[in-house]
Amino acid sequence: MINFEKFTLSNGLTVVVHEDQDTQIAAVNVMYNVGARDESSHQTGLSHLFEHLMFGGSQHIPSYDNVLQQVGGNNNAYTTSDVTNYYCTLPADNLETAFWLESDRMFGLSFDPQVLAIQKKVVIEEFKEIYLNQPYGDAWLKLCDLAYKVHPYHWPVIGKDISHIEQATMDDIQAFFKTFYTPNNAILIVTGNVKLTEVIQFSKKWFESIPAGSVYTRNLLQEPIQQAPRKHTIQGNVPLNALYKAYHVPGRLSKDYYPTELLCSSLGGGKSARLYEELVHKKQYFNTIKVDTTETIDPGLLVISGVLNEGISFEQAEESLIPILGELQYEGLTVQELAKAKNQAETYLAYEAMDLLHRAQKLAMATLLGDTSLVNQEAIEIQNTTLEDVHHVAKQVLRAGNSTTIYYQRQGHEEQ
Repeated sequence: MINFEKFTLSNGLTVVVHEDQDTQIAAVNVMYNVGARDESSHQTGLSHLFEHLMFGGSQHIPSYDNVLQQVGGNNNAYTTSDVTNYYCTLPADNLETAFWLESDRMFGLSFDPQVLAIQKKVVIEEFKEIYLNQPYGDAWLKLCDLAYKVHPYHWPVIGKDISHIEQATMDDIQAFFKTFYTPNNAILIVTGNVKLTEVIQFSKKWFESIPAGSVYTRNLLQEPIQQAPRKHTIQGNVPLNALYKAYHVPGRLSKDYYPTELLCSSLGGGKSARLYEELVHKKQYFNTIKVDTTETIDPGLLVISGVLNEGISFEQAEESLIPILGELQYEGLTVQELAKAKNQAETYLAYEAMDLLHRAQKLAMATLLGDTSLVNQEAIEIQNTTLEDVHHVAKQVLRAGNSTTIYYQRQGHEEQ
C-alpha cells in the first residue's frame, strides 16, 4: 500500500506526496502529459528531443546536472508514446534544490540555439544507433508502422524519420514547449523523507507563480479494428532470420488490460512458458523467443518475436507457433499457468515497491490515468483475474485477422 496526499495549485499543477520516513533521501518526479502520440505525423520526435533539451540549461541555471550533483543528487528522464518523465533523487535535506531546478526549467527554458543544434545531433545519432546500425534495430519500427494505420503509435518515440529532427526549427520547439510544458499539463510527485507541509510550502513558493497554459484537448484518430492479417518481408544485415508477430490488445484503462498482461506472461515469461518450452526447448525451431506488450494508454500491441535457428524456414516457424496460440484461444490457460503468471506479476510489483523512485513514477502514471488510487489496485486486479478473463482475451486478441507479421530475412539468404 502506497499512502499519499494530493493537492492542486491555482495554476493547475497537480502535486502528490508520499511520505517515507525510513529513508534519508527524496525523489522528485515531474511527468508531463505529452508523448510521441501527441506529435504531427509530419513532425515526429519532438517529445523525445525535448527530453534532451530540458537538460540544456534554463533561465537562471546554465547546467541542471552540475547543480544537482553539488547537493548529492542524480537524475534522468524518459519519453514514451504517452508521457515524458523527468526524475531526480537527492538527500531529503536538500529537497528544495529540486523544486528550484524543476520550476526554473518549466518556467524559463533557455532555448539556446547552440544547445538545440547539439541535442539534435545527439538524437540523430541515437536514431542511427538504435534503428539503423544494429541487427534487427528497425524491426519494431516496421512492425508498428504496419500494425497501425491511423493511430500515432505507428511511429516510434524517437521519431519516424531523421529529417523530422533535422528540420525542426526554434519556432517549432518554442511552440511545442508552450503547448505541453505547462503546470496544468504536469504532475509533480514528491516521495521519501519529506513532510506534506514542507512540500506544500515549496510547491507554492517555486511553482505557483508559473502561468497556466491553454488546456490541451487530445483528439487522436482511433485505430479501427483489424479484420485481416497483414504480412511483410524485410531484409537486413542480420546473423539469422527472425519472426515478429503483433496482435492489437486493450489499453491501460480497459478491464481486459491485466488479463492481457497475464496472457503475455504465460506465453513468454521465462523458459517454462509455453512458447519457449515448445519452440526453443522441444522443437528447436527458434534460438530465442519472447513476448512483450507495449503497455500503452491507448490500445497497444502484444508482440511475439523470435530468432530462427539455421535451416528453419519462416513457414515452419510460423506453422509451429499458430497451433499453440490456437490452443489458448479454444482452451485457455491451465490453473497452474495462471497461478505462475500471477506470482511473477506480484513478485515484480513487490520488487518495484521497494524502490522509492518506482513508487514516485507509479503515482505519477496513476494520477495521469485519472485516479491516483489506481496505484494500489494493481495487485488486487491481478489476483481477481480469472481463467475465464484470460480466455476471453485470448479469443479476442489471438485471432488471425488481428495479426501483423514481419519476416526479417538475412540478406543474401532468400528462402527457396
